[in-house]
Amino acid sequence: QVQLVESGGGLVQAGGSLRLSCSASGLPFSSYRMGWFRQAPGKAREFVAVISLGGGATEYADSVKGRFTISRDNPKNTVYLQMNSPKPEDTAVYYCAATSRFGPLAAMSHYDMDYWGKGTLVTVSS
Repeated sequence: QVQLVESGGGLVQAGGSLRLSCSASGLPFSSYRMGWFRQAPGKAREFVAVISLGGGATEYADSVKGRFTISRDNPKNTVYLQMNSPKPEDTAVYYCAATSRFGPLAAMSHYDMDYWGKGTLVTVSS
């Protein structure tokens, strides 16, 4: 049974930093691209970042580019999202997702994901 478990969410001040983690089990982690998505209250789920199998390639939403960094540790079956200088508009439930599909990283969307975590809430105060 595949499980993706996010952690690290919470309350953070604007301009601070926060690191989210996602621990994966039940799948060959190094064979899956990993992504982060988020959903704010009343809004659709949106793409945040995605990382290639080995971690050498990444893509980001324009809204987080330069502030957030996605990384992965394959021996630990874990993917991270480092959130620097968060803004109140970054407040959302953040979801970790995994996909075995290939194709351009930049074209990855939530429709391409095979597995999802249950999410962790990030609240950014102004």
